[in-house]
Amino acid sequence: MICKTCGTARDRAAEVQAVKDALKRAGLTDQVELSEHACFSSCAEPTTLAIQSLGRASYVFSGVDVVADAADIAETCRTYLNSPQGWIEDARPCGRLRMCLRARIPAL
Repeated sequence: MICKTCGTARDRAAEVQAVKDALKRAGLTDQVELSEHACFSSCAEPTTLAIQSLGRASYVFSGVDVVADAADIAETCRTYLNSPQGWIEDARPCGRLRMCLRARIPAL
């Protein structure tokens, strides 16, 4: 999920397209559902995005440049899907996104 209210001057359509393209290149379009959601309450560091799935850990990232970080977003999705219950132990494959992590919540 990408925050659709973060920041002021954003091209949300370009952001969504960049992530869709990165997910396609990574072969993840059938495994990842991309959506937008209003405010994640992390307004001091736009843009915010979250990764979550039933029975898996949840992650919140802020300070993300969605277009520039699209490949890292896709790789983070791949790492998440390949990690037991979504719990990422080695975040190096996530690139710059690992520096944007604000919360990691264990699965219920």
